Amino acid sequence: MTKWADSLIRISNHEVETLQKRLSEIVDRRQTAEMRVASLDAEAEAEALGAQGDIQAGWYMIGFRQGFKIRRDQALLEIDQTLIEETGARDALAMAFENLKKYEHVAEAAKLAKAKLVGKLESAALDELGLRRIAAGGR
Repeated sequence: MTKWADSLIRISNHEVETLQKRLSEIVDRRQTAEMRVASLDAEAEAEALGAQGDIQAGWYMIGFRQGFKIRRDQALLEIDQTLIEETGARDALAMAFENLKKYEHVAEAAKLAKAKLVGKLESAALDELGLRRIAAGGR
């Protein structure tokens, strides 16, 4: 392979690895936000069960539910934002993979073309050598 092809493939591999790490980070953030929503839901359910028989807890529950709704909405918003970001990261990764495959294909084609050219040159050199031998033997 030529140096330019090696460099291009190396750069493309680095880009793919960087995008894979980025996608992994985004997925981790989304999963963390999803776990936060599940945890908040479980906490709200436990609070509601605990407050069922307590009249004074009714006042407390009003504030708790308002805070719960705000925190849950923030977590849901984070999930929505990371889903959008995740889609973009997946698209960028797919494009980087496509480019890498194209570069590898071009490099392989260049390698085959070079091998074919070397073969033709060797064949031509052998033909010339044969013709010289025939010419030298014919004298």
